[in-house]
Amino acid sequence: MIVVVCRGGDCGSRRKHPGTDHVAQLREIRNAAGTKVAVTVSRCLDACEHSNVIVIIPDADGRSAGASAVWVGEANDAEVTDDILETMAGPGGLTGLPALVDIHTFHPTRQNRRELDEELG
Repeated sequence: MIVVVCRGGDCGSRRKHPGTDHVAQLREIRNAAGTKVAVTVSRCLDACEHSNVIVIIPDADGRSAGASAVWVGEANDAEVTDDILETMAGPGGLTGLPALVDIHTFHPTRQNRRELDEELG
């Protein structure tokens, strides 16, 4: 599983999201990742209208089973972050998403997906 945390544009902006501790959120995600989840920071996924954006990409087995990336928008509080951490701890196929991850999921544009592909190389 790969977790991409956007920190460009409006994501990670103290001006736009002054009540969010962006550094602590990223630290929590990295600490929860352990060895089975890769965490990367994006300079911008071009989905600023959904800031803060975090993308959870299933592992190879999950993708083989038909799972696709989950784009989580408005990840600006501890409760959403907790549900992202729960998702990271679950199976790599991203089934049975926690409530707040499910509620905050959005469908990215082709441009958003292209930005992600460029970030991941």
